[in-house]
Amino acid sequence: MTHTHLSDRYQDGTSIVHRLDPRVKVIVTLLFIMSNVLLPDGAWTAFALSLGLVTLVCTLAGFGALFALKRSFVALPFVLVAITVLFTTPGRTVAGWQIGDSALIVTDAGATRFFSILARSWISVQMAIALTAVTNIPDLLHALRHLRVPALLVGVMGFMLRYLDVLTDEALRLMRARDARSVGSGGSLVWRAQVAGYMVGQLFLRTYERSERVYQAMLARGFDGRFLTTNPHQMREHDWWALAVAVVALALVHAAGYALRMS
Repeated sequence: MTHTHLSDRYQDGTSIVHRLDPRVKVIVTLLFIMSNVLLPDGAWTAFALSLGLVTLVCTLAGFGALFALKRSFVALPFVLVAITVLFTTPGRTVAGWQIGDSALIVTDAGATRFFSILARSWISVQMAIALTAVTNIPDLLHALRHLRVPALLVGVMGFMLRYLDVLTDEALRLMRARDARSVGSGGSLVWRAQVAGYMVGQLFLRTYERSERVYQAMLARGFDGRFLTTNPHQMREHDWWALAVAVVALALVHAAGYALRMS
């Protein structure tokens, strides 16, 4: 039977990045994303340096330079929600189209802002992908608890990840049963719609019942609201050094972004 688990995003390894304390990896990732958000529009050199940092992390982790890049394309369509800035930002006209009585005009400032948003989002997603690849889910949740994230929020995140696996498994079972009962017959569109409706109802009932069994099993094993891990979560010397180096690197990226922007 095929199972799909979100924790499969984790790539087991013994690299220097894997051995870092999960809190350091979470903090550096958040600082990296904040740094990208705060960079001015059109700071292309700084964006390139940020992309270089992601590539360096993936290389040090032993994944290869293109690991996060290949997996980040799935996030690009979501950036299209910002496409309106192309037409609404005041600036010099670079292109235009007449559609009926309306005109769509692309400005240079709008293009710079849109591609800056694209760069920020794309590079930040790559760092988030690298974080989940070098940190397993229990360590990630434990790190959030140590960083004073509210226990209720961490618990909700943990159950969401746990039950998404349950939902995926039950959906695969239903799809397999549907395929076994309709070999070679695609059926009409109405038939497919009816089957899909039945499957959604069955999926809700089956996942609800199974989630109850999973929760009762967790309670039987001593679950008290915390997701335990074997990681001791002790900051060592190399963790502090890694955090300091990351902060300095991000500060240099920011300085380069603003300095080249003003020159």
